[in-house]
Amino acid sequence: MTAPLIASSVGGGTTTEHIINVAYLVAVILFIVGLKKLTSPTTARQGNMIAGLGMVIALIATLFLEEIVTYEWIALGTILGAPIGYFSAKKVKMTSMPEMVALFNGVGGGAVALIALSEYFHWTDTGAGITTDVEVASLFSLIIGSISFWGSVVAFLKLSERISGRPIALPGQKLINAALFLGAIGIAGYLLVSSGMDPYSYTIGIAVLAGVLGLFFVLPIGGADMPVVISTLNAMTGLAAAAAGFALGNSALIVAGMIVGASGTILTNLMAVAMNRTIAGVLFGSFGAGTGGGTAPAGGGASREGATVRSTDAASAAILMAYAQNVIVVPGYGLAVAQAQHTVREMADELESKGVTVKYAIHPVAGRMPGHMNVLLAEADVPYDQLVEMDDINPEFERADVAIVVGANDVTNPAAKNSPDSPIYGMPILEVDQAHNVIVLKRGMSSGYAGIENELYYDPKTQMLFGDAKDSLSEVVQELKNV
Repeated sequence: MTAPLIASSVGGGTTTEHIINVAYLVAVILFIVGLKKLTSPTTARQGNMIAGLGMVIALIATLFLEEIVTYEWIALGTILGAPIGYFSAKKVKMTSMPEMVALFNGVGGGAVALIALSEYFHWTDTGAGITTDVEVASLFSLIIGSISFWGSVVAFLKLSERISGRPIALPGQKLINAALFLGAIGIAGYLLVSSGMDPYSYTIGIAVLAGVLGLFFVLPIGGADMPVVISTLNAMTGLAAAAAGFALGNSALIVAGMIVGASGTILTNLMAVAMNRTIAGVLFGSFGAGTGGGTAPAGGGASREGATVRSTDAASAAILMAYAQNVIVVPGYGLAVAQAQHTVREMADELESKGVTVKYAIHPVAGRMPGHMNVLLAEADVPYDQLVEMDDINPEFERADVAIVVGANDVTNPAAKNSPDSPIYGMPILEVDQAHNVIVLKRGMSSGYAGIENELYYDPKTQMLFGDAKDSLSEVVQELKNV
């Protein structure tokens, strides 16, 4: 077995070591400042650059550690990884950003798990014996990192629609997951209390059990809960990285991992609250198990016990909005899929030129990840003061002449308030049904990720403008110019 790239502890005393520690401190400060700036759309780009600079400083400082015994593998990893990361991030569409985040998070978890294995094997090979604190940290990092990697792979496949976003569960799924978890923990505990044994098969067994658990952990979770799942997996990767930092004796990795773990945990809780869901309900329950899918045709028709859907056209929608005083735009993932953010901005500009007040209603979990809509609309240079969060915009719907829903589904469904037997009952929603008139842009009557029909579509105040969101909005913009 080859020696590790970095030894397990960094001594303090030489000038180089002091410089490295100062560099780590600077990097950590930049991480914190960058994370703080990510909380606002106006400073998010700057925060990303600051945090990235911190990571560059930490990486360069690490290369000067005396404990590095070979640079060949580091160079190879850089040569292979840097172009892949650069071109992947450069080419990814905004609509694909959630699955890219899931994939990158999974890569982080997998890397941490491999580091834990390397560190564990290193101490075993040296014959010096592994200390309890390093062994516990390594095994913890191995288990959580493996779960995070394989769970993120499933999240990526669901978000990219390579597999169904619906819950996929085996009979007795919770018992299977419990057995896998207890099996991994049991083997780890046996390693801790045993000595003089070959650890390789046992640690590989732990990795396999934890990996299968990661798969079975995310498969039963529906696509509507993916924002919470992504945040949870992000927190797990951070905790695994912090544990690996303890095993390696690397302070920068410890602090960075703890920051990621803490922020991911906070975000997970915020997302669960926004959906009126408990974290346990998301991670161990089954959301949106229905088959979903409306039965009304694309041009309108009967459904839901004789209720009818009213369809409209671009000219009628344009006239309705042109003579309104207040219009609220409700963006959803359908807007992202159609890449219609720039067309929405163009429509808003036309309305404002006619004296109409336009605002955007942002639900915390609209899209596929937290902040997805904010980033998408910021790309189209929508003024930040027009992006209004759910709690602030809901009281304004009853004063809105028109609410235009572009691709949002579950987050506008009145069933969350009116139907106690609905799987989304109790979830805070954008109260679009309170507006005087509602225009919904959709390709058809298919259900959202919750797998249920949207009661809003059958409201007498609602008109459906069927078709591709971008094409429909382009027609509306042209009609507005003619009004």
